[in-house]
Amino acid sequence: MMIRLHSQATTTPKIRAVLQASNEPASTLAKRYGISELTVSKWKKRDGVEDHSHIPRRLQTTLSPAHEAVAVFLRKTLFLPLDDLLAVVREFLNLVVSRSGLDRCLRRHGVGNLREMKQEAPKPKHKAFKSYKPGYLPVDVKYLPQMPNETSRRYLFVGIERATRWVFIRTYKAKTAANARRFLRDLNRVCPMAIHRVLTDNGKEFTDRLLGLRKRAPTGKHEFDRLCAELDIEHRLSPPMHPQTNGMVERFNGRIEDVLQSHHFHSDITLHRYVWLYNQELPQSVLASKTPVQAMKDWYKIKPELFKKKPYYLPGCDTYVLSIVRSLLFGRNMKNILSNRRIMIHLRNW
Repeated sequence: MMIRLHSQATTTPKIRAVLQASNEPASTLAKRYGISELTVSKWKKRDGVEDHSHIPRRLQTTLSPAHEAVAVFLRKTLFLPLDDLLAVVREFLNLVVSRSGLDRCLRRHGVGNLREMKQEAPKPKHKAFKSYKPGYLPVDVKYLPQMPNETSRRYLFVGIERATRWVFIRTYKAKTAANARRFLRDLNRVCPMAIHRVLTDNGKEFTDRLLGLRKRAPTGKHEFDRLCAELDIEHRLSPPMHPQTNGMVERFNGRIEDVLQSHHFHSDITLHRYVWLYNQELPQSVLASKTPVQAMKDWYKIKPELFKKKPYYLPGCDTYVLSIVRSLLFGRNMKNILSNRRIMIHLRNW
């Protein structure tokens, strides 16, 4: 076995073993081998003959243990390349972390080689989605755990635009037709593109297609259907008992579930922050390593007639907008934010 000795070591593994096995006084052994009595005593007390590690127990890094845990989690779950992960960490965790420092952190935690991680990760067997032009949004509802600042659990309404993977969410206290209608109205107002079709399941909040266990044709009198007709949006329904038809939203809900299980959110505002990060900063492999907002802007250049307004992009280096988000997240200067016209324009576009 190869043993690496300290550059200033005064003993060899063989001498150390002799010192440990000898019953002679420390002074005699020290004089014989030309070492100090303290060195003799040190090796007599040890069980092995190898040098202890000289690496500090706490490395002097700019990332705290909590920051490192978040960075490693993002690496493992989203398989972000080093430069993409660096942008996220600088944006939301530590503004001064260096690229080399983040790389050393990933290597210490065994996630430095992204290629090996992708080979080890099981590949889900998903069918490719049919290609659609912008304006087709699957919509679904997820039951959220109770937030610390709330008295009851809430429902998360999610809409995902198929062509760009752009996500829109709202949380409500009940899964009702009125809230489904409210969600669609907000979605139609915020979405830059014209919505021409939505896909939902057969829940009572979306349709009156199912009456008990019997299937029937939708009457068109449901609140959600009436709003779809008012907005000139086609409402499609997935087949009963086939949630995979709405698989895109189901997959995003799975991401939300993973985040909720691994993070302790203090309010649903933090959940909205995750969606903001997803839309603005996280490249998607299915979009050729573009973010949903970047993909939306590309579509706008090609097909501007599909849009009601120009897609608004919040760049990663916009520290002003970042300060707005942070203030919202941590409840600081809320009155000043709401009274500032420039800030409200940013948030309205967001």
